[in-house]
Amino acid sequence: MIDDKPTQIISGAIHYFRVPRPLWADRLLKAKQMGLNAVETYLCWNLHEQKPGKFDFTGGLDFEAFVKMIGELGMHAIVRPGPYICAEWDNGGIPAWLMVKPGVEFRRMNKPYIDATERFVGEIIPRLKKLQFTEGGPVIAVQIENEYGSYGQDKEYLRHLRGLYEKGGISVPLFTADGAADICIQGGMLEGSPMTLTFGSRGLAAFATGRKYRPEGPDFCTEFWNGWFDHWGSPHHTRDVADAAKELDEMLGAGGSVNLYMFHGGTNFGFNNGANGSGATDYGPDVTSYDYDAPLSECGDPSEKFFAFQNVIRKYRPNAEFGTPAPMKKQAYGLVTLKESSPLFENLDRLSKKRPSTSPMTMEALGQSFGFIHYRARLNGPMNDSIRFLDMHDRAMVFLDGQYQGSIYRNDPKQELGVAIPATGATLDVLVENMGRINYGPRTGKDLKGLVGGVLLCFGQFQFNWENWPLPMDNLKKLRYGAFAEAYHKPCFHRAKFKVDAPCDTFLKFPGEKGVVWINGFNLGRYWGVGPGKTLYVPGCLLKPGKNEVIIFELHKLNSQNIEFIDKPILD
Repeated sequence: MIDDKPTQIISGAIHYFRVPRPLWADRLLKAKQMGLNAVETYLCWNLHEQKPGKFDFTGGLDFEAFVKMIGELGMHAIVRPGPYICAEWDNGGIPAWLMVKPGVEFRRMNKPYIDATERFVGEIIPRLKKLQFTEGGPVIAVQIENEYGSYGQDKEYLRHLRGLYEKGGISVPLFTADGAADICIQGGMLEGSPMTLTFGSRGLAAFATGRKYRPEGPDFCTEFWNGWFDHWGSPHHTRDVADAAKELDEMLGAGGSVNLYMFHGGTNFGFNNGANGSGATDYGPDVTSYDYDAPLSECGDPSEKFFAFQNVIRKYRPNAEFGTPAPMKKQAYGLVTLKESSPLFENLDRLSKKRPSTSPMTMEALGQSFGFIHYRARLNGPMNDSIRFLDMHDRAMVFLDGQYQGSIYRNDPKQELGVAIPATGATLDVLVENMGRINYGPRTGKDLKGLVGGVLLCFGQFQFNWENWPLPMDNLKKLRYGAFAEAYHKPCFHRAKFKVDAPCDTFLKFPGEKGVVWINGFNLGRYWGVGPGKTLYVPGCLLKPGKNEVIIFELHKLNSQNIEFIDKPILD
């Protein structure tokens, strides 16, 4: 019931933090044109509170402005604040700094965790309160936690979260969302709160399972997985259009409400992607694109699925303001020649302040959330044996006296390399990349980054006395460039300027084996030749008429001194 009227909710997910703010209005209008009457979004705690007690709700993090736009288009809003959101987002949206709070345990009644959660929720409640439907705003519902029954069953914790919202004046329905299995529902449902379900198929059977616990309903699929996400090194996922449309039609035809996850996926810009993993060798970091095979593509184009879903929705909302969105304007800007280079090793002290320690420090212990860490230690010799890494997270490049020895990935069965150290000793350098924290399952909140367990020589001698350079890569202005130069396996920044007459969306072909790209100071995200995908999305709003700057941080080897901007994505 909305305003005392029975209302079938046909909603779609758009995450404001995955879409540049200048594109919010475009994406939301297209949601309305497909026939949706609501838009759902998570809130990303880890970006809103990047340092304890320091909050940011400005620019692209101004979720209030995003929600108001939803209302201005005549749609309702569903807000899912977490504190845990999953979402294929780093650490499930929980800030990395909380991982190293003494005694902390995530997602339960645990004082360090609850204290931090209360501070965050205390910041968002006043913002949400004035956006509620009961206050004249568009927000019709707020979620308690997220798929909690897949993780635990601490009902006191769930009641505590609900109580925070109630005491803060949130009067719209406070609901739970869980997978459509008995154990998930039992762990995550909360007496006195509406229960919704998350699934991708067999919707009517899922609704029937839910009715065992709530005979009165509602039948509401809060996450209808109409596509899926990708991991590096795995195939690109798509879902058959007819199958997804049929499933949607069956749920709506049964009177159920549905939230499409996703309507528009957007992009894991920067280092924000999450990962899956439960063991030592099954770590699966998510790719930069969050296209999700959604009805609206990563760059905002309506897909075949958009129009198939629109045809289904016409049956249930015949008077909706349907429309036919035009594809976004795109431009192939062609080849750009990299003219300048800046080797990482020569810039460590410009990018970071060195921190000495006995054992190598984790990223979290250094107060760093994202990026890379560079480690250095002096090894004694002579020795012809192996160097071993305990719990290295996630990918390391190893150098001895400046010479590349090899790379180790977290999933490699052997976390070691053979080395030959002369009698005079040698300097060990290790560059470790954080490729995204696990965001789902029991390892969420425990996925520390860096040389987590230490470094061993020979039979197991720990190596001590380290230098640590945190490299969040959030400010590259101090880099010093010379003429273009490249050496294989020598991490290096490469820069070019290129001219744009009319800014349009474009796509940068992966420029090398593995690295990161910035456009005009904005971190587009990672690329990796293992795929899937061969392009990075460059929104036109990041470009400007006239001169533009691109910086490539390549870890191993560029494909060429020339990089190329094309006018279509390559996702597989």
